[in-house]
Amino acid sequence: MKLVILGGGGFRVPLVHGALLGDRGAGRVTRVVLHDVDAGRLRAIARVLGEQAAGVPDAPEVTTTTDLDEALRGADFVFSAIRVGGLEGRANDERVALAEGVLGQETVGAGGIAYGLRTVPVAVDIARRVARLAPDAWVINFTNPAGLVTEAMSHHLGDRVIGICDSPVGLGRRIARVLGAKPDEAWIDYVGLNHLGWVRGLRVAGQDRLPRLLADPALLGSFEEGRLFGADWLRSLGAIPNEYLHYYYFNREAVRAYQQAERTRGAFLRDQQESFYAGTADPDVSALELWDRTRAEREATYMSENREAAGAGEREADDLSGGYEKVALALMRAIARDERATLILNVRNRGTLSPLDADAVIEVPCLVDANGAHPVSVDPLPGHAVGLVCAVKAVEREVLAAARSGSRATAVKAFAMHPLVDSVSVARRLVDAYRAVHPGLAYLGR
Repeated sequence: MKLVILGGGGFRVPLVHGALLGDRGAGRVTRVVLHDVDAGRLRAIARVLGEQAAGVPDAPEVTTTTDLDEALRGADFVFSAIRVGGLEGRANDERVALAEGVLGQETVGAGGIAYGLRTVPVAVDIARRVARLAPDAWVINFTNPAGLVTEAMSHHLGDRVIGICDSPVGLGRRIARVLGAKPDEAWIDYVGLNHLGWVRGLRVAGQDRLPRLLADPALLGSFEEGRLFGADWLRSLGAIPNEYLHYYYFNREAVRAYQQAERTRGAFLRDQQESFYAGTADPDVSALELWDRTRAEREATYMSENREAAGAGEREADDLSGGYEKVALALMRAIARDERATLILNVRNRGTLSPLDADAVIEVPCLVDANGAHPVSVDPLPGHAVGLVCAVKAVEREVLAAARSGSRATAVKAFAMHPLVDSVSVARRLVDAYRAVHPGLAYLGR
């Protein structure tokens, strides 16, 4: 099988490649094509992958290209992990928002909207090309904002585009670990949108063990989300939120922490990765060892401002290993080999959540087989979640409308409607400031 990785010069590509190296049996990926607009980054990641594959029998063949059409032809799977505007764009998203006193995180609030407005036109172009050049391919989307981008691509690819995220996987793994359960044997009742979801139950052998966790302050304080949100708030919710909901529930604290930080997350990653990619140019340096050291630092500092604001301490060692590459591999195997699996994915609603229409992309458990991902019926959203989910989905729809029309007024509406942007005047200033720093938003002129 041929796997195309868009954003193939991206820093986390070796995680996907590492998962592929451990895959055996019929129907596995035998050819990997890395596509990127930056040839230098492609060379660097190709070096890392070459060292990773050393001594591995039958490792997939890896090639690189900057020609998108060439990459897509004959693809069986397309893994999209692009970053439009690069990490400099992310740093600008954060800086502009924080200057207005609102959140600039890459998928949440003003920063997420700006990133979506830059990314949707590019993602739509990719979807059209896939439909033309590789109509039988399955697209696995990890490009953020993952739910929004997956929905944009689904207008052209239907159910053949599926969004993935590692946040629900990590959350379910942590809860299972605390409760003494094996994650692979637990049913995780998770529901919401990408980066806006809640675990409402964790069932093992038909028994829901979440009530025991919620009733035990010591257990709640023993894992990241328990420390991040606090036992009292989790008991009030009767659920365990995705870590990204910290930006909503503790917004003032999060914004203040980001404003006081020496650098924003985007600026940190930009500087870190510039050092990594420059370092790989030295032929005497092991690119793989350099990548591994850089990755460990990246994972250890993930959401550090939020943890500091909440007094949540350092990340657990077990949470530093990523996870989205395992979801991607499990998804590909389930489709290619008809190995049925249950995964939390971003797919079209199809009546699963009654407040949203059929085409709205949601994040829920899915049964996956050779015919794709099928959302599992879930209980209705709890009252505290309905308004937030519907409000954020409405914002996503305005982002899609602005990307289609090029309307500045629609873009302003998207910002102004977001729960974390508190003024239409702020929304107008944000649109103008983002247009000034991002050439990719010049289309918002009408």
